[in-house]
Amino acid sequence: MSVLIECVPNFSEGRDKARVDAIVAAMKRDGVYLLDCEMDADHNRSVVTLVGDREPLLAAVLAGIGKATELIDLNVQRGAHPRLGATDVVPFIPIDGCTLEDCVQMARELGQKIWEQHRVPVYFYEAAATRLERTNLENVRRGQFEGIREEIATVEARRPDVGEARLHPTAGAVIVGARKFLVAYNVYLQTKNVDIAKKIAKAVRFSSGGFRAVKGMGVEVRGQAQVSMNLTDTDLTPMARVFEFVKREAERYGVGVESSEIVGLVPKRALEDAAEWFLRVENFNSSMILENRLAAVIGGKQAVGGLRAGVEPFIEQLAAPTAVPGGGSASAAAGAMAAGLAAMVAGMSRGKKAYAAYDAELSAALATLNKLREDMKSAIDADAQSYEAVVAACKAQKTSLPEEGSARVAAALQGAAEVPLRVAALAAQVVQWVSELRGKTNPRMASDLTVANALARAAAAGARANVEINLEAFEPGTGGEFPAQARARLAELDKILG
Repeated sequence: MSVLIECVPNFSEGRDKARVDAIVAAMKRDGVYLLDCEMDADHNRSVVTLVGDREPLLAAVLAGIGKATELIDLNVQRGAHPRLGATDVVPFIPIDGCTLEDCVQMARELGQKIWEQHRVPVYFYEAAATRLERTNLENVRRGQFEGIREEIATVEARRPDVGEARLHPTAGAVIVGARKFLVAYNVYLQTKNVDIAKKIAKAVRFSSGGFRAVKGMGVEVRGQAQVSMNLTDTDLTPMARVFEFVKREAERYGVGVESSEIVGLVPKRALEDAAEWFLRVENFNSSMILENRLAAVIGGKQAVGGLRAGVEPFIEQLAAPTAVPGGGSASAAAGAMAAGLAAMVAGMSRGKKAYAAYDAELSAALATLNKLREDMKSAIDADAQSYEAVVAACKAQKTSLPEEGSARVAAALQGAAEVPLRVAALAAQVVQWVSELRGKTNPRMASDLTVANALARAAAAGARANVEINLEAFEPGTGGEFPAQARARLAELDKILG
């Protein structure tokens, strides 16, 4: 199964192209692809976007960090953007064939290697955080290089997760994490007054009462005030909504919006949402876009047209005389289809006059169902990978010490049970959302909701069976508390599903 992971290292250098080129060159590896490199002289920062499989990506990023440690001296580096390290932030983002938990493990492994090879201490953030207060990046970086340098050895809350309690003398520390896709989005104001940008940033960011999944700060860039933001979930809070809010807030202070910019890459869906928002197209959905429709019709095998082409390869893989993909992957696929159908129904009713009273609920349903669909799709590969891990552990057990082999098998079985357990929980959420949508959506689409409900319940039943068969495989006395906890969770899901 192919695995595709994104990594977006941020380096504290955006003015010296030769240095940035050297860092990027150090990261060149077979199996790693450079999607983008954005240099910003005002922020004095470069954002590099890489994708690849696990091992080559880890090696590439580690090499880039080594080169940045060699070339960047934070004692003389200055810019509009706050920074703690020469390599400031390194997030891993799951794209295909992996989960957020896989990216957390990558972050932890990279953190250890950074300290061992380069003697730069490491902090973990977002999903990889080991302390609740370090989930938010701004908490980790508060005080920046100069402030933390004075406190790291004396203040417990400032001690790194990996390495000694001292910053590297020139490279500071690296903040490593795992997260969902993030859009770096900035809005320029028609004023030099940074205080206005700071007030708007305070109003828009979630931590001070603004929109969920939005982080923001006010800075001066190119002689203009800028509201610099990170949008961590554009399904939950669309870019267009953020732009309109910033624009209205700016008008309160008597200034206009000059322009906005995207740093790095942005999901196509986020721009589709913006087009729908501003153009007010009735009944808009992504299949109305020519390229999307062509991809759906032509994708897969060129010789077979229509929608069949998109699903036929997976169906043929299921039919092949191989253990994977199997029932667990099929259950996840059924759940993804259920979430997709429910989202379609919500999307077809949202914005219509007859259902205007439910617009907020339908928007919330769409945001959640889109996330559920993506999580289910990730589980298709994750289930197959967990089975392969069990097979590998059983083979290794034959040549291992008894206790060591049993522990390894138990760990693999737990992983193989956790994936379908998560699928069952996700499917139960889809069932609940389908129920919520009845009466709030077009009754002529009731049959679509019926199919979504049936698929979601099938996904839950199939996933439940996969959990049970893995629990039965545990050797007596192994697995600790997990088998009992998993069965208790299944019992809770049975109550939800009725």
